[in-house]
Amino acid sequence: SEERAVPPAGPAPRGCPCGTRRRVALRSPQVACKAASAVLVKTLRFVQNVPCFQELPLEEQLLLVRSCWAPLLLLGLAQDRVHLETVESAEPSMLQRILTARQQGEQPPPRAPAPGRPQHGPHPPSAGDIQAIKGFLAKCWSLDISTKEYAYLKGTVLFNPDLPGLQCTQYIEGLQREAQQALNEHVRLIHRGDEARFAKLNVVLSLLRSINANVVAELFFRPIIGAVNMDDMLLEMLCAKL
Repeated sequence: SEERAVPPAGPAPRGCPCGTRRRVALRSPQVACKAASAVLVKTLRFVQNVPCFQELPLEEQLLLVRSCWAPLLLLGLAQDRVHLETVESAEPSMLQRILTARQQGEQPPPRAPAPGRPQHGPHPPSAGDIQAIKGFLAKCWSLDISTKEYAYLKGTVLFNPDLPGLQCTQYIEGLQREAQQALNEHVRLIHRGDEARFAKLNVVLSLLRSINANVVAELFFRPIIGAVNMDDMLLEMLCAKL
């Protein structure tokens, strides 16, 4: 019998770099943005009513809020049980965009920047970004976090002594320590049979640290407000009587 020639083994074929990427958007951005805006106002009102926060200089207050408005907002969304309904759509590949542009007589889109090169402009949240937020919300709801526990978690997030530029570092570090101690004592008193609850609540905080504030702004505010400067908006809201 004749032997069939076997082609020499070569490198495995690479996937097409112009494969379809997935983009995720809110199903009802108006509804979600309205809910997020209401929660943000409520959150800043909570922050302003914390006596220890009011004792800080305005510059320190603004620095703290700028750094933690996104995790505080997400804690507020979890506390108010705000559910996110999203839709997934395919982003046109580079080849599709070039062909479409040529058919319409337009200039083809610029080539993608080299890996590692900084990109400018808004970046729509990816499926992974949305999943991280949904996972955080689901974790909070599975723990059935109480109002007091949310307050202590917010205090832990708000009083972050590790921010560069702070002047009252030791004072803020003490406030964060007090918030954690109060949370621990509350858990030991109310959940005596659940020795792991305090650790579970701190897992919630670790999940928050993995969520980018720019993603939160793009998801909840850009669809309605447009190119929003969160620093300016926070300063205006913080100085206003909410």
